[in-house]
Amino acid sequence: MQIIFTGKHLDVTPSLREYAETKLSKLSRFFDHVQEAHVTESITRGQHIVEVTLKVDGTLIRAEERTSDMYTSLDQVVDKLEGQLRRYKERFITRTQEALGGQKPTELVAAATATPAEEEEPLPEIVRTKRFAVKPMGPEEAAMEMELIGHDFFVFRNSESNEVNVIYRRRDGNYGLIEPL
Repeated sequence: MQIIFTGKHLDVTPSLREYAETKLSKLSRFFDHVQEAHVTESITRGQHIVEVTLKVDGTLIRAEERTSDMYTSLDQVVDKLEGQLRRYKERFITRTQEALGGQKPTELVAAATATPAEEEEPLPEIVRTKRFAVKPMGPEEAAMEMELIGHDFFVFRNSESNEVNVIYRRRDGNYGLIEPL
């Protein structure tokens, strides 16, 4: 696994880099399909922030943690990623078995992906489908619509690019815009 380090408002020290490499190498032993890890370490308002984005079979898995200590942030983000990889691996095994024609019983999948001390987490399922007209508008108008309906995201057709976009509320209170490539 290739690991790329980026520091925002701080220099990534060799000891911090070595600690991160040790922690992240455990993830590749847990699930060997991890090709790349991008680690961004920063300090904002006294908080040590660690963001890790993993590239796994063309899929991106991301986690972020904020604490008062960089090493604690790194430990917690690796724990989050381990849980996400466990769920991804469970789905990966299930899909592979279904593609081969036979479904693997859920007990075997859980046994292959979970440690004995952990309980199986139920997979989320789609419980409701909504259909609505996607009208052309600018990102600012979409943000206003999102505020009016009280949601954390809003799907709209961008009047400038004529593509479907998503605007969402970020944890810092600002907005993010997702545009297709």
